[in-house]
Amino acid sequence: MTFLKFIFAMFLSFLPGIIGVIVTPIDTGGNLWYNTLNNSVLTPAGWVFSAVWTILYFLLGLALFFIMQKNNINNRYNKTSSYALFVLNMVFNAAWSFVFFGIHAPETALIILTAMIVTSIFMARSFFRISKAAFWLTIPYIIWLMFAFYLNGMIIYLN
Repeated sequence: MTFLKFIFAMFLSFLPGIIGVIVTPIDTGGNLWYNTLNNSVLTPAGWVFSAVWTILYFLLGLALFFIMQKNNINNRYNKTSSYALFVLNMVFNAAWSFVFFGIHAPETALIILTAMIVTSIFMARSFFRISKAAFWLTIPYIIWLMFAFYLNGMIIYLN
């Protein structure tokens, strides 16, 4: 049962990334629309995004797994809110990819990214009440989202 919980947690955490791959247009030169945009000088190479998101999705899946493993009756309400915040955050995560890459709306994507940051902070806080380890595993995600906010904002500003 523990292994199935782990697999389920990983599946949920990687689902936005899978959706992102599906909604991101594929063309011969990468994403032609994105490649025409002016970006911040701090924008990493494309492969960095793939590597970082893989690590972050794994950390989030591990954090969710730690929450799922806690069986203390006093955590029941906290676990429900933690699950809800996690799922809501993953929905925002998938929506950002669709809005930014799929329909080319960076302004709307920035609003979604703001919602991601807010829900991730609340999620981390909710995780803290159940598992300190789960809380710490969400911190790199929050930091990356703040960097993504900067990058998304710079695309709006420079274009």
